[in-house]
Amino acid sequence: MEGLDKEPSGSTTPSPPQPEKALSSPLSLSTVKEPTSLTKPSSIAELSKLPPPPSQIPTNTTQPSISSSPHSQISPKTTEYLSLPPPPPLIPPGVVPDKLKIEAPMECFKIMSRPQFGKSGGVVPLLTNFFRVSFPTNADVMAYQYDVSIKPKGRESSRGLPKDLLRSIMEKVKQLYSHELGNKHFAYDGEKSLYTIGSLANNHIEFEVVIDRRSQRHDNTQEQKSKKMREDRTGKGESFIVSIKWASKISMRELSVAAKGCDSVKMQDALRVLDIALRENAVQRNYLLVRQSFFHTTFAPPLDLGGAVQGCRGYHSSFRPTLGGLTLNMDVSTTMLIKAGPVLDVLMRDQRVNNEMDINWSRAKSILKGVKVRTMHTGVESKINDISVAPCDKLSFSLKTRGSDGADPSFEDLTIAEYFRRRWNIVRFPNLPCLDLGSKKHPNYVPVELCEILPLQRYTKSLSVYQRASLAEQSRQKPGTRMEVLTKAMDLNSYNDDKLLKSCKVSVDKNLVPLKGRVLSPPMLLFGNNKLEQPRNGRWNFTDKGLFEPVKVPVWALVNFSRRTKAEVENMARQMHSTFSRRFGVEFEPCQAIVGEYPPPPYGTSPSERVNRMFDRLKSQLGAKPTIVVCILQERKSSDVYGPWKKKCLSDLGIPTQCIAPSKVNDQYWTNVALKINAKIGGLNIVLQIERMRKLPVISEHPTIIIGMDVSHGMTSHADATSIAAVVSSVEWPKISKYRAETRTQSRKTEMIESLYKCNLDGKDEGMIRNLLVEFYQSSGKRKPDKMIIFRDGVSESQFDQVLNIELSSVVKACFHLEEDYRPSITLIIAQKNHHAKLFPANGRNENVPPGTIVDTQICHARNFDFYLVPQNGPIGTSRPTHYHVLVDENNFKVDDLQNTIHALSYVYQRSTSAISSVAPINYAHLAASQMQQFLKADDRSSESGSSIGRGSRSSHRGMPQLPKLHPKVSASMFFC
Repeated sequence: MEGLDKEPSGSTTPSPPQPEKALSSPLSLSTVKEPTSLTKPSSIAELSKLPPPPSQIPTNTTQPSISSSPHSQISPKTTEYLSLPPPPPLIPPGVVPDKLKIEAPMECFKIMSRPQFGKSGGVVPLLTNFFRVSFPTNADVMAYQYDVSIKPKGRESSRGLPKDLLRSIMEKVKQLYSHELGNKHFAYDGEKSLYTIGSLANNHIEFEVVIDRRSQRHDNTQEQKSKKMREDRTGKGESFIVSIKWASKISMRELSVAAKGCDSVKMQDALRVLDIALRENAVQRNYLLVRQSFFHTTFAPPLDLGGAVQGCRGYHSSFRPTLGGLTLNMDVSTTMLIKAGPVLDVLMRDQRVNNEMDINWSRAKSILKGVKVRTMHTGVESKINDISVAPCDKLSFSLKTRGSDGADPSFEDLTIAEYFRRRWNIVRFPNLPCLDLGSKKHPNYVPVELCEILPLQRYTKSLSVYQRASLAEQSRQKPGTRMEVLTKAMDLNSYNDDKLLKSCKVSVDKNLVPLKGRVLSPPMLLFGNNKLEQPRNGRWNFTDKGLFEPVKVPVWALVNFSRRTKAEVENMARQMHSTFSRRFGVEFEPCQAIVGEYPPPPYGTSPSERVNRMFDRLKSQLGAKPTIVVCILQERKSSDVYGPWKKKCLSDLGIPTQCIAPSKVNDQYWTNVALKINAKIGGLNIVLQIERMRKLPVISEHPTIIIGMDVSHGMTSHADATSIAAVVSSVEWPKISKYRAETRTQSRKTEMIESLYKCNLDGKDEGMIRNLLVEFYQSSGKRKPDKMIIFRDGVSESQFDQVLNIELSSVVKACFHLEEDYRPSITLIIAQKNHHAKLFPANGRNENVPPGTIVDTQICHARNFDFYLVPQNGPIGTSRPTHYHVLVDENNFKVDDLQNTIHALSYVYQRSTSAISSVAPINYAHLAASQMQQFLKADDRSSESGSSIGRGSRSSHRGMPQLPKLHPKVSASMFFC
């Protein structure tokens, strides 16, 4: 497809003729009447219907090849033959091209520098979880990088060797060959690089070490380590060849210019040396290492999350260059571990059963596969490859017995249970399955009762709704508590005593960095009947205030998939009617139909079938199409009915729907439901006063579209989970509070959005940006957006160049494809929430910083335009600021205007009565992507149950699943709200 879009290069070497491709000849467009507005959005595609000049090379002509050799000669006659004549001045009649494509001009985007610092807002003293790092400017310290290759003896590849084994091998090298290494301390990255301060004696060294692969990590006492080393010296275990070869030299002096904003490769190399030194420090203390975070059960009591999972406290630490110089960023972190102990005990706790015979082994397999266990009878450590289908007393193998006095060996068929009885006399549960601790080719079955799970192993499967809630609840720490924990962690890790860091001449201050922030004023909000209110502490309410734009609800229905009784559901319907009609003054008629699963469906009925039956009942009771259908679920986020129900309503029928699963029903709950419903059916709950008065800087002066983009990668436990990209945009300019969404599937774990611009073979753009621009144009009085503000969520700093070169370029192409030379000015802003910066009040109180706190000095980038903003009130735990990076600003915002606009966009989230942590468009994009993930889950369940849903199937032979198309009646709505 890319080949069809490319213009011919200027090479003298002709390409072979392409029968399916129209020749892109230099056709003048001056004779073609071009569209002047977006009334014909696919204007470039329309041009393709005009006949171009015919190709001058017949498709059946064989062209001579031109050798690339410098000695090849091309005769004048051949050159004349290869030259194409100019195209005719007129387009011959009857010639219809496959495609005529005009490429958008290439643009090179670079990350902008900070224009100046913000000034608006009152000054507030703060502390932050950064620690100053000192490095002498005159220090001439050189780090040396070495490439490390570790291979089993006799093999050419190290593929398949786990990281913990590689680290154990390098630890053995350090112990056995310290003299050959010049007694130097080194930091190993766990893969292919090793760093020392000062060079080794030789540029290339090879060692051979012997190690027992089955037991290489959990013998922590010195006596056990010494014993294992003696055994390994005698040749017991497996031999590995370790090659250490010089790669490069790194000057650590680059650290002294950290405050100058120099993001050179040399600076990044020096920082990498320090970060790997931090990781080496954690490894030497037997911590569990997860990238730049480290964990251990001794830091704090484990967090019991229920089942086989527990939370483990730890710390994140990394060196960061900032405006205030080089710093160490340290934060509290939490990861999930599978509980250690006998496998049977862990499984019974996880499944809440009291008898080993009641264990669900299919569920157990999903938890245990890949987990390390130790066999109690031998002490050998291995990974679980599988769980046997047959029990121990049914699973047999041939036992080979050596013959005496040179006789041939004999073979005896034994069950696993019988073998362990004879050899070890320890089998208690012969009717339970075995764990396969071998490989697919060479299984090694061991009774499950003889295995125990080793400590400090990450649990990487998805948590249940209850476990996620429990983790959030137990992980919260008030600001004062978090500061105390971080201060203790600095003492615990003793970085200033680390030998490698000392060799780098680096020292870390143990005090949190103080700085001055500012507090931005909250925007004035406009409610129904033109009532104004300025939020306090980031919050507001609807007491004596109506919705700004309420929508009438003449017909609505309530369906019940939960175990609530009919009387309870009828009471809920009355409460909803009261909230809408009395509290908000909305024309909200009484519920016309209440439908439930009375009697309950037969066991095993598929979710899709339950949904279809519910709609059959609903049709029989409703005379007119409902404005909205409210659906009561047993558990909203984990209900297997949620996805099929949403898909049926939004894709098949075009009916807005609101799902609820209330545990506590009160006035505030029904207020929140009312806000969601009004937004979904086309209303607005609040707007900014400056939005209504058209006083937003830049945005109100020129037609401006605001875009939010995000990618959802689905459940981490699903290896084939498809990623979903979502893009939302503002509509009905000059409003900035109403949005619509576009979603697409894309390759798993692909972070860059692939379908912003997608030109098909017919020359038509099927990308998301085109559709959003057309919707803006149609809803904004036939105005094209002159300006564009894009918020992008979920990308790291290392991906900023990709965002510019891939995503922003795609946006520009989509604009050009709509209309040649159409190019709105763009402001591109990255919003990061998954970072480790925290802000604390400097007054010593155990409370969060006030809403509106902003920091654009000290801990920010020394050159780039970035800042931290906390719009939300944080009554629980420690507030996390959103880190905004302004990569491009062609709209030339004043710094204060841009920061206040971003702050204001945190107040237009229609679902809430409080400011949210980041701008509303990004949150809407996240909601849209998450909701469309439910569509794919619905199709998965239907496929598993044997029903055929065509488009959304995830069958491997069909490739990437496509999302069902939303019904036209809801596609332009805030269905995701």
